Amino acid sequence: MIVGVDVGTSVTKAQLVARDGRTGPAHEARSTLYTLPGNRVEQDMDEVIGTVVTVVRAAVADAAQFAPDEPVEALALTGQGDGLWLRDARGRPVGRALSWMDGRAAPVLEGWSADGTTDAVFRRTGAGMFPGAAGPLLAHLAAHEPDRLAAAETAGYCVDALTQRFTGERTVDASDASLPFLDVSTRTYDDEALDLCGLSDWRGLLADPAPPGTLFGLLPKVAAELGLPAGLPVSAGPFDIPACGLGSGLEQIGQGNLIIGTTLACQVLASDPAPGSGEPAGMVLATPYPDRYLRVMPAMIGTAGLDWLLGMLGVRIEELDALLAQSPYGAGGVTALPFLSTSGERAPFVDARARGRLDGLSPLTGRADLVRALCEAVAYSARHCLETLGVAGEITACGGGARSGEWGRIFAGVLGRDVHVREDAVGIRGAARVAWDALGAAPENSASSFARVSRADPDAVAFYDDGYHRYLDTLERARQSW
Repeated sequence: MIVGVDVGTSVTKAQLVARDGRTGPAHEARSTLYTLPGNRVEQDMDEVIGTVVTVVRAAVADAAQFAPDEPVEALALTGQGDGLWLRDARGRPVGRALSWMDGRAAPVLEGWSADGTTDAVFRRTGAGMFPGAAGPLLAHLAAHEPDRLAAAETAGYCVDALTQRFTGERTVDASDASLPFLDVSTRTYDDEALDLCGLSDWRGLLADPAPPGTLFGLLPKVAAELGLPAGLPVSAGPFDIPACGLGSGLEQIGQGNLIIGTTLACQVLASDPAPGSGEPAGMVLATPYPDRYLRVMPAMIGTAGLDWLLGMLGVRIEELDALLAQSPYGAGGVTALPFLSTSGERAPFVDARARGRLDGLSPLTGRADLVRALCEAVAYSARHCLETLGVAGEITACGGGARSGEWGRIFAGVLGRDVHVREDAVGIRGAARVAWDALGAAPENSASSFARVSRADPDAVAFYDDGYHRYLDTLERARQSW
């Protein structure tokens, strides 16, 4: 068995995964997301680590439900990416962690966009930057809080912050390090990209990526806290987006994956690490496997925008499917733009000014039409992202939004193909898959079995193809006015 941990933005989850695919109960613990003036969004690293201890201890207690000859073989970590988690030489936080949702570096990014820096970095590393990416955040601190950077030994991410505390190792997974200064083909940092951002003096804060297949040993004191044996192998990454892709069964070049969560992350498996030729958005990530890369477009809003609208309308999430079924294709003429994040959008374009819209309202418009229009707009955004990434194969889906059968049918109609849905522990399964590969012990059950398939109805495909092109036209006009 493997104890899998997924540290989300505000919820940490852990559960046991057996080699035959069985899982134990999912245990959750919440951490605080501090939203502060100046578009600052922060987290307390010690609190986050405390949530991991809580859920891992609960998951370990479930081992009695499995056969006695199934020992815990490893602790597999995954979690949120981007942001900036500063630590000192002992792995202790240097101030609160800056979340990937943080917007304080928006002026930095605006300057870089104007002078061509973002485009130049993208052409070198394939990483499109946004305000909550490590590059702009480092530059902001270098300009406004240099003493804080000087007090740090490591500028890293969530997963490697956990790894350092649990194992004592200063490291980073190559998927996290890909954002935004790594040459993913060589797994080394691109010095020119750092220089373009004016961050060469802070190169020493970046830990070198661990080679694929690296495992670390659990420190005795931490092991006692977690209820695990000292020295237990710890697998540190990849971060949550690639972990979900791997847990959903991405194996063939051109296959795509949708994570319909708080954000809408779209990814396609590729063999070529070369950056795209379009707008400097999205990212190219290193994976644990030779000659396999993930092209990713992580849009800012998925279920978060839907939650906002349902709250405004006084509708419970449990009513979503019934509500969607009450409105026809096209939502009675209501259309939407789904950009409801205060930080704007980061895929398939970057614009901190991006904002949402609802158009086509009339006295006949009902709650079902508003909700359906937004759900259709999120699906259009997914198609925009996946087409930009070059999807050419089967599409899988996971995340909270994938549990809705009606929304799944909207996605299938907009994408013009069936969508294979996996609902359980996808990120944890992906982290466990990487851990088993590092142990040289392949699981007995493939990660590519699915709960259900959302079928693409031909009439929906024809209708939404026209609607998608109208969406693109509306988006282009809106971008000129933001």
